Amino acid sequence: MFKFARVLAVAGLLAGGASFAHAADTAAAAADVKAKSDNKPDLDLPPMSEDKTVRQTIQLNGKPLHYDATVGSIKVRDAKGKVIGEVVYTAYVVPGSAPNRPVTFAFNGGPGASSVYLNMGAIGPRRVQFGAAGDAPSDSSELKDNPHTWLDMTDLVFIDPIGTGFSRSLEEPAKTKTDFYATEPDIKYLSRIVYDWLVKNGRLRSPKFLMGESYGGYRAPRIAYELQTQLGIGVKGLIMVSPYLDPAAIGDDTALSPLPWMINLPSMAASHLETQQQLTPAAMRGIEAYTRSQFATDLLAGRSDPAAVARLVDKVAGLTGIDPTVVGRLDGRLDINTFLRELHRADKKIGSVYDSNVTAYDPFPASAERKSGDPILNALIAPSTSAMVDFVTREVGWKSDTQYKALSYEVNSLWDRGVTQDKPVGDLRQAMANDPKMGVLIAHGYNDLSCPYFASALILDQMPAAMAAPARLAVYPGGHMFYSRDGSAQSFKRDAQALFSK
Repeated sequence: MFKFARVLAVAGLLAGGASFAHAADTAAAAADVKAKSDNKPDLDLPPMSEDKTVRQTIQLNGKPLHYDATVGSIKVRDAKGKVIGEVVYTAYVVPGSAPNRPVTFAFNGGPGASSVYLNMGAIGPRRVQFGAAGDAPSDSSELKDNPHTWLDMTDLVFIDPIGTGFSRSLEEPAKTKTDFYATEPDIKYLSRIVYDWLVKNGRLRSPKFLMGESYGGYRAPRIAYELQTQLGIGVKGLIMVSPYLDPAAIGDDTALSPLPWMINLPSMAASHLETQQQLTPAAMRGIEAYTRSQFATDLLAGRSDPAAVARLVDKVAGLTGIDPTVVGRLDGRLDINTFLRELHRADKKIGSVYDSNVTAYDPFPASAERKSGDPILNALIAPSTSAMVDFVTREVGWKSDTQYKALSYEVNSLWDRGVTQDKPVGDLRQAMANDPKMGVLIAHGYNDLSCPYFASALILDQMPAAMAAPARLAVYPGGHMFYSRDGSAQSFKRDAQALFSK
């Protein structure tokens, strides 16, 4: 009986062990299924094309320049390793170069803009014309050799943030907004994209440069600081093009602070001087001196001092070319929208906020308020989009069945700007303090009223004296996209060469 009982007990133990093992296997399988489910993207989208590379050649300074053009993608992962997005980039690399050849990463702004504007308008090896007077949506989108390309002095990588170009989120809309459409995560994942491209292409030894236009100018110093302090990547130089460096200073048309009015006036005056063919650096220095002194004093005096208001009205009307009666109704506080409409009212045209001397006919000239879009913005979307999509899909052979977004208004409207609006200037100071050898070039167009150059001038003036030396402000004829003018593009490249040769 005892032996039988023992046998039964052993049999029971074995049976129990088998049941336990089965349960463990079941739990493990369930965990594996859950893990795979957790790592599966929220959206079931067709896979992206594999990276594609083609050899191309342009004529530069009378000589052939051969390069490899690549369109590829880099995955964005969350903290658990789940793929949550895919960033598409366009790279131009001169083959056979030394491993220490410079490489420049370029971002546009918006938020919501792809990098096509810097790529095919400014420094890429080929360009399509946009952003200048006379450009129209129906203009040819044929690419031509860019005589002002930077490819002879640096390899180029143009990055399209999520929601722009062909780059895409793989998450539901609410998570996409949290993980991509906000200032802080934007800096984090784009910094990692730079890091991943360097590792993927074996370029960690290369001197690294960052370039950002407009809101890309907000990104560039912050990415530099993130790379320095969090990812272990040193940055040799920063190039900020028409940067949106201090959003708080720009303010609005009801601003109590004199800063927004001070920042806008020199660009308004430059536009008027250009129409008179009198725009020179010397003329602008006098206007800047007035803006820093009597203009600011009279603004602060306000209606408590009628003489100050009278001086303000007279001087502002004279500098901007706007009817003194109009300026008088505004007590000398000439806002951007009024200026852009009044400057060309006699011709029934409106100026662009990106270059106030680039105009379009006002479709509603009798309306008390402007009802039309921006002349430059409306004209550049078609040629830039068509040129880029044709290049990517036909020339390079990288295929996609999704729409290319040169400029996404949806991304811009969803963007969470948070409470860190002062971060770019603070991060710029810290990045410069960390690395005194890092060069900084801030470039603007005189006529730009979206990101006026005088804001950057005032910011640099407040830099600690010991840190000011590596930073240089350059201002050229033109507007936000001053590089659309050949003379300004040539001067811009010459100034950049000094940065790359340091």
